[in-house]
Amino acid sequence: MDTPYGSAPLPVWERPEPQPRAAPVPLNRAKIADTAIRLADAHGLDGLSVRKIAKELGVGPMRLYDYVTNRSELLDLMVDAVYAQIAEAGQHSEWRATVLAIVQRTRDAALDHEWFADLLGARPHIGPHALAVGESTAAALSQAPGLRGIDDLQRAVGALNAFVVGALRREITERRTARSTGTDVSAWQAALGPYLTRMLETGRYPTVARLVIDGAHLNAEETFHHNLITILDGITSHPHT
Repeated sequence: MDTPYGSAPLPVWERPEPQPRAAPVPLNRAKIADTAIRLADAHGLDGLSVRKIAKELGVGPMRLYDYVTNRSELLDLMVDAVYAQIAEAGQHSEWRATVLAIVQRTRDAALDHEWFADLLGARPHIGPHALAVGESTAAALSQAPGLRGIDDLQRAVGALNAFVVGALRREITERRTARSTGTDVSAWQAALGPYLTRMLETGRYPTVARLVIDGAHLNAEETFHHNLITILDGITSHPHT
């Protein structure tokens, strides 16, 4: 295909939708992505296939390839559909409120669509809605006091993204572990409590003991918010070298 970029194929977001067929089931990429998201929500990415999506839509598998050429493009559409939900956080009058709203929407989306967290942290997502979320986040951070230029902004965006990816993956891993084992974190802690008490009483781990005994024991949402605030406070006050 000849494109403005030479012979390289256009990204899925820039290719026009195929011409409608005289078929009983109308299709478009949004409908395919929505169906794929429902299947992934129920069965995870490992349970997702073109054949299953086609069956859910009531069409032949080969028809889907008119709209997406491979699994990677399908995942791109699914991810960008989730970013469309995150983009609804919108802009606020103050930079911190904007960042908090975007990150909270990201957490909500990841908890609703656990597979989304599996696709975070690798190559950047560059669908139109992902770019819109990235623009809103970077624009808000650029207004934070203490950021003096593009290098500071890059570090701030990187630190925030690293926190969000790590925190969401940890939280979702714990949810999956609780489901697969039938034991939530409280029950796990209770089962290992006597062992941990014996180890801490040896006196070899005084700082860990302080954290366990004296530290606040917050739930997942509280922990996420508390640590996010710590990241944002650090972004606005870090020393420049």
